Amino acid sequence: MALILRGSCRCGAVGFTCESHTPQPFMLCYCSICRKTAGGGGYAINLGADMATLKVEDPDRAIGVFRAELRDHDGRCEVSSGQRNFCTLCATALWLFDPNWPELVHPFASAIDSELPVPPSRVHMMLRFKPDWVQPHIDPDDQSFDEYPDQSLEDWHKSRGLWID
Repeated sequence: MALILRGSCRCGAVGFTCESHTPQPFMLCYCSICRKTAGGGGYAINLGADMATLKVEDPDRAIGVFRAELRDHDGRCEVSSGQRNFCTLCATALWLFDPNWPELVHPFASAIDSELPVPPSRVHMMLRFKPDWVQPHIDPDDQSFDEYPDQSLEDWHKSRGLWID
């Protein structure tokens, strides 16, 4: 049975639950969008969960959505399909949803109140976007990538026997 994640914003206006087969907070993203919208240590950590199980207390009360602008190497800009949900009262980053993968929701580990398992190793991704002041602590068993790794959240958990049925 999947792990039930309970989360909330800092001010308590938004509470939510969802079920996750992939609750290990292992992937640290250093891209400017994650750093600036979810903050903390120069990176943000997203978990994976089943969108069909997302239950939000009073969903119309204080939830805003931010869609980042993405610039390519040639300077062209498009709006990301990723919808970063946040509390409009205290600005807590809550979860990311992308309609390209409607079965998934990605809660930010920083918004989860329930106990999360400690990952055996971590993946540091989007390192080419980290600012100079960020000095990642990369352990010998960790992996690091300038951009996206090939392995998905699901595959990472399954390959390490950490997938929760």
